[in-house]
Amino acid sequence: MIELADTTAEADRIDLLHQVLESGSVRKATRMLNALHPAEIAHVLQSLPPPQRRIVWRMVEDATGGEVLLYLNDDVREEILRGMDATEILAAAEGLDVDDLADLVQDLPAKVTAEVLSSLDEQRRERLETALSYPEDSAGGLMNPDMVTVRPEVTLDVVLRYLRRRKDRLPELTDNLIVISRQGRYLGVLYLTDLLTNDPDDSVAEVMSLDVQSIPADAKARDVANRFEQLDLVSAPVIDLEGRVLGRITVDDVMDVIREEADHQFLGHAGLSEGEDMFAPVLLSARRRAIWLGINLMTAFLAAWVIGLFEATIEKVVALAVLMPVVASMGGIAGTQTLTLAIRGIALGQLSTKNIRWLVSKEMAVAVLNGLLWALVVAAIAWLWFGSSAIALIIAAAIILNVLAAALTGALLPLLLDRLGIDPALAGGVILTTVTDVVGFLSFLGLATVFLL
Repeated sequence: MIELADTTAEADRIDLLHQVLESGSVRKATRMLNALHPAEIAHVLQSLPPPQRRIVWRMVEDATGGEVLLYLNDDVREEILRGMDATEILAAAEGLDVDDLADLVQDLPAKVTAEVLSSLDEQRRERLETALSYPEDSAGGLMNPDMVTVRPEVTLDVVLRYLRRRKDRLPELTDNLIVISRQGRYLGVLYLTDLLTNDPDDSVAEVMSLDVQSIPADAKARDVANRFEQLDLVSAPVIDLEGRVLGRITVDDVMDVIREEADHQFLGHAGLSEGEDMFAPVLLSARRRAIWLGINLMTAFLAAWVIGLFEATIEKVVALAVLMPVVASMGGIAGTQTLTLAIRGIALGQLSTKNIRWLVSKEMAVAVLNGLLWALVVAAIAWLWFGSSAIALIIAAAIILNVLAAALTGALLPLLLDRLGIDPALAGGVILTTVTDVVGFLSFLGLATVFLL
């Protein structure tokens, strides 16, 4: 109930801010805007058309500007950065954590990036360069180099005194301390609860935990998110090829990955990018969407060509033209269900070449049962509608064949596309629709040509 009330209060504050902005009260709007959390300010900016967005951005205080930029989607962030000079960008970047700064720097022009790097002290610059050396969608790209490390031979009392001295500089979400060797290699973690509840004279080696596995810096962000979800981790250390600790990943970074993955899956079915601005310029949006519209047009012509092969059959039996969409639609829905399941399996790391046979067998069995059920239903409707048992049997057979083809394609296609380096979420739906249309029309009209003419 408390969380629901907080969410409602947040929505009310943002709605009220929109009303104040529309009234033209700049001072009041500025005070209200900067009282919001950076994520809420980003939400406001993304819900405004570009002209109003630029006005509101100028109201944001420099102290929170950097954090607000991090919460914006890619398109809106790029738009705002284009309108900022180097001095403003440097002011916004000041005070950001190294991992957050790495995310921001990747969107900056090379000249501004160089200025940001030169403005940092040597330690932060080295950590930032390390973070930037890894792909954005890897554990190295996600990690925060800021961490607290301890040696196994020191006592808990020494650790406690060390933490008290740097209490104002502890990284956020510190639930444990990373135990390393003299060479900087990962050994284990010391949970804060163990630190506080054990004898201060005990050594770190005596109470540290070996249960938390380190994450290779080149691991995929998707795999990192799966590990955090499965093991309920708050943080985890990141190591290089030699086992040296480079930094740590925290749950807030993983939540961003999960959200982006969900957005990608949802928008990918429509050929859209998860970072696309809802109020992006018309030409930019049109150009992005034109690609998938063009691909869809080619596949539609392929299906039309198949229909054209049976033009004479359709002319003689008009009922076929009426029933054709039913066959294609049933296959499309059945295939989409399997396709979505397979894409999710790949995203969660649950589907691979080792178990694909089981998925195919299961989905084909489901397709047989559903195909028989709905083929009988459609056949009965077709018989009552057109009074032809031949057409009823033909459409029943076509639906069964198409549903089976759809299930097979939906199960195998995502894995094949993933192996080829093609995003299944973007391309899978288009290819599946083509297969179900072609197979549906070919089986229905082909059977009709053989048995009705």
